[in-house]
Amino acid sequence: MKKTFFGLLSLFLFFNQAYSTENNLILNDSSYFEQRGLNILVFNNWYNNSFDDSKMSGIEIIHHGVRTVTNGDVRLNATPMQWDPIPSFIKKEVDKENNIIRAWLKYPEFEYMIQTELSGDGIKISVHTDLPIPESMAAKVGFNIEFLPSAYFGKAFLMDSKPGYFPLYPSGSTTILESGETEPLPIAKGNSIIIAPENPERNISISSDNELLLYDGRNKAQNGWFVLRTILPVGKTGKLIEWKLEASAVPDWLRKPVISHSQVGYHPSQKKTAVVELDKYDSLLSTATIYKIDKNGASIKVRDAEVSYWGMYQRYKYGKIDFTDLEEEGIYSIEYNKIKTKPIRISADVYKEAWHPTNDIYLPVQMDHVLVNEAYRVWHGASHLDDALQAPVNHEHFDLYAQGPTTDTPFEPGEHIPGLNIGGWYDAGDYDIRTQTQYQTVRNLVHAWEDFQINRDEVLVDQNARYVDLHHPDGIADIIQQIEHGTLALIAQHRAVGHAIPGIIVSDLSQYTHLGDGITMTDNLIYKKELEGQESDGFYSGNFDDRWAFTSKSSALNYGSIAALAAASRVLRGTNYELAEECLKTAIEAWEEEKSHAPNTFRFGNTTGGNLVSEELGAATELLISTENPKYAERINELWPDLENRFFMHLGEVLRAVPFMDSDFKAKVRLKTVEYVNGLHNTDAINPFGVYITEGGWAGNGFVIMMGINNYLIHKTFPGIIDKDYVLRSLNYLYGCHPDSDISFVSGVGLHSKKVAYGMNRADFSFIAGGIVPGVLILKPDFPENKEDWPFLWGENEYVVGLGASYIYLVNAAEQILKDTAE
Repeated sequence: MKKTFFGLLSLFLFFNQAYSTENNLILNDSSYFEQRGLNILVFNNWYNNSFDDSKMSGIEIIHHGVRTVTNGDVRLNATPMQWDPIPSFIKKEVDKENNIIRAWLKYPEFEYMIQTELSGDGIKISVHTDLPIPESMAAKVGFNIEFLPSAYFGKAFLMDSKPGYFPLYPSGSTTILESGETEPLPIAKGNSIIIAPENPERNISISSDNELLLYDGRNKAQNGWFVLRTILPVGKTGKLIEWKLEASAVPDWLRKPVISHSQVGYHPSQKKTAVVELDKYDSLLSTATIYKIDKNGASIKVRDAEVSYWGMYQRYKYGKIDFTDLEEEGIYSIEYNKIKTKPIRISADVYKEAWHPTNDIYLPVQMDHVLVNEAYRVWHGASHLDDALQAPVNHEHFDLYAQGPTTDTPFEPGEHIPGLNIGGWYDAGDYDIRTQTQYQTVRNLVHAWEDFQINRDEVLVDQNARYVDLHHPDGIADIIQQIEHGTLALIAQHRAVGHAIPGIIVSDLSQYTHLGDGITMTDNLIYKKELEGQESDGFYSGNFDDRWAFTSKSSALNYGSIAALAAASRVLRGTNYELAEECLKTAIEAWEEEKSHAPNTFRFGNTTGGNLVSEELGAATELLISTENPKYAERINELWPDLENRFFMHLGEVLRAVPFMDSDFKAKVRLKTVEYVNGLHNTDAINPFGVYITEGGWAGNGFVIMMGINNYLIHKTFPGIIDKDYVLRSLNYLYGCHPDSDISFVSGVGLHSKKVAYGMNRADFSFIAGGIVPGVLILKPDFPENKEDWPFLWGENEYVVGLGASYIYLVNAAEQILKDTAE
């Protein structure tokens, strides 16, 4: 009945929205301009408050299903880089009666208004001010709009009828500004430009009485876009400039259907559902056809399959194909409306090796302070051996780091803190050591080892030689060596300053934007102020390029580190007894120290620990498991009122504590867990993929993995109250059953997986096998996106090392739950 209700509701909403059913541009009910094959958004999305220019703001164009244009706004640079100045948003007004959208914004020096209005087959864009732009900003302020390079590679343009083309690789001329910085010169100038005149799906024309300047932003930064710019006049008020923009729309255009499914395949006993994603103007066919591919390569029809209408989600229409009844092992495919999937594998060992690339390649490649070799290739040298200098006080840094009013250490700002140049992983696509990531990764690997006894050995790790060699067994389980590597970074902090620190990161943006071998970020020689410039004695240098250690105390962060050290102590006893003993002793002493005072509540960004209650619960749980001391169980019981109030937030931590708590605690947790499980059924009504899809500025694969792990822990702790499907659907989502495409978000895993991602090698448009990207980002108001041809959108494509560890756990959890439910 619920399914029927939501289906009827979706149909009602669909037919009662103002959609452009004709091939003409309108201002729709979602407050953007729409035509079949064309959407023009106006400040529906905003620059990222934490990371500035994330290439999704201002005036944007979604052209035949692809977002090709962004950042239509007033900027202070011809080709803005991520950290260049951005305006502050004041307000936006939508005048639907007159088909006008206005947005008011400001810089410290001036305010302005951008107006967009329907005009013939396109829109007029104009910039207005009530007060003039200061004379001091002459030739610095312009209206920009940016074009996605990968959408226009190999395409032509006409600037005032003079032909040109968009280059695959930047090769334009540059100049040096008075500041000493370089800036690209225009590759074309004029008053009228026609972009991609040969391609009706990408053709855009812009004309103005004001001069148009076309730049290639990649001359300044690899993640730059093509930029069209008009300089705004100073000393003038009212309408400063006006553009007329028209974009082609293929008559009656329909986006091709997508058949979303797992690129890894399915276990014979699991639920199997493919999701058909359609353009909202398309009609859902009632049947699809399932084939089995025999040993000769022939496709043998198995049966027709019903395509049941699910409804509308975001901007697309969805149907579902259930093929759970197919249990015979083999290779299959699904055909819908002449579109055929890649081979779909059904096999009892479908998940057996799915985590190997993450274990064998991705995690080792992310290891800092060591050289990582793979056959003929060196991924990177032993980087950052000069770690680290004490960060300055009262300092807000980039990438969400900050130092408080004191150092909270014995070291003066700029003084070298010895002992931090060991262990740890590059946090993500960049190279910092973010402590919160380190301890989460260690704990997930510990839990994977303890719960599943993962004993794979394909990587040689020699800590003394700072050398790692892939595809080279060394007699020790890889996961134990990874746990040790992360633990070394954590224990080093306690050895050096007596507590966990937010992390270690380069001091300057010129280093932070570094792409390439991490060993070249610094000279690997400890900075010594007595030496000058490039002067060196072979051990020290006068080059102020060492990374900074941000060291402000945070109780939440310290508890997270305590939890990881206590957990690691259990695993490392068999291979590094002394380190294991030190970890447990340090964790116990740090716990006691935290209990001797009120919590340190220094908070900044996402580098100072998670929720304080959750972090303390994790520390108490791991110490309880490691020591069996009842005082930690007492503390967990004391935390129960907070845990009960926000149960979902603490679910995973609570479930890990249950086996070591009394029956009363277990009963309370079971009651709340049943409530949670009953609520899971709502996911099927929220979207057709059966998982919660977050809609923030960072895509939601981490949340999907976390829910899959939590659901497995429910099965493990309270057998029988949750269906295995709630674990497996998280993997199905990662492997391709998600909005926008059918690609696997785990590079190198599945027949069709991410080959272009935001890793350390992103400048090469490449990938790291086993890395997991954030996934589908939902751009407001209704556009799911994950670009496979442009790696530089971190919210969609940036690998994060913590996801690798949690993914390893989830895959093994899937294997285990399938075994458990088969018995």
